[in-house]
Amino acid sequence: MATTTTVETISKPNIGVFTNPEHKLWVEETNPNKDQLKANNGEDLPEGWVTVAIKSTGICGSDVHFWRDGAIGPMVVTDKHILGHESAGAVIATHPSVTHLKPGDRVAIEPGLICNNCEPCLTGRYNGCEKMKFLSTPPIDGLLRRYVNHPAIWCHKIGDMTYENGALLEPLSVALAGMERAGVALGDCVLICGAGPIGLITLLCCQAAGACPIVITDVDEGRLQYASKVCPRVRTYKVDTSLSAPDAGSAIVKTAGDVKPAIAMECTGVESSVANAIYSVKFGGKVFVIGVGKPDMTLPFMRLSTQEIDLQFQYRYANTWPRAIRLVKDGVVDMRPLVTHRFDIEDAAKAFETAGDVKSGAIKVQIQSEVDS
Repeated sequence: MATTTTVETISKPNIGVFTNPEHKLWVEETNPNKDQLKANNGEDLPEGWVTVAIKSTGICGSDVHFWRDGAIGPMVVTDKHILGHESAGAVIATHPSVTHLKPGDRVAIEPGLICNNCEPCLTGRYNGCEKMKFLSTPPIDGLLRRYVNHPAIWCHKIGDMTYENGALLEPLSVALAGMERAGVALGDCVLICGAGPIGLITLLCCQAAGACPIVITDVDEGRLQYASKVCPRVRTYKVDTSLSAPDAGSAIVKTAGDVKPAIAMECTGVESSVANAIYSVKFGGKVFVIGVGKPDMTLPFMRLSTQEIDLQFQYRYANTWPRAIRLVKDGVVDMRPLVTHRFDIEDAAKAFETAGDVKSGAIKVQIQSEVDS
């Protein structure tokens, strides 16, 4: 853990990591620019806002999708666009109205800006805000910059936590939201589909929650081996794409010791994986889909119907960050082994190529800017 608190000095220009509809990826100067930052004593910020020097940002699968595919469902890159939404950094300026943060404070940034007026916001499910501005989702620029201005209410103090761990709080929030809504309980047999970053963090959460047995699936043997390293008691199943969904479901149950999962946490969004999960869970079980998939899917309706299986979905998270911070600070969930590659922000193109290459062995790639700890 870091122990020192320093106030950032503006010594380099602000740069951001951009993509565009032609699927190019590059780094160039962006706002707030260096002159604006040097002149900024906080008074020029909007009321309730702060300026943060970003230190660590994780590359999410959605960032890779926006770069390579130019879209995720209805969210389309139509102009040059800054990526990134998994970030932590240090406060360097505050508006006079902000009293709970000061320059030098370490914070993790929750990237969604909400309206506070619609029904989802007013009922506490602000991830469904009807006017949500989620940083890195087009057309809202993301956090992959040296410096950003952001509402203080969405800058969560992390104390002496490392910036790297602070940046991991965003994907941990995704997993925590899934755990809560899926209702994973002590002793539940849980299936996790997909051993990517979200699947592995979900695995760590299920382990902490006392689920057993836990089975994790993937098409890549290397990722399954990685899952066994971070959770030695997990049971792994390498997906055989030649099998039908009923046969794959039976193989998964066999891997679990002939125990049918009560809950499947589907972290891939792949149609065949969702079907495999549906054929694996018990009567009255639940398939909870965290993964992002194609706009339309064909699913085994009658299996769901005759087995009274609940099929449930998730969109981002709400009210998870304080819990995520406590879990990391107390060592209940240790995500440090998941960061396999680190790059300077100037080398962002190489970082994205690594994150998008299944042969690289990357789990979580982080882009860093003058990180001291």
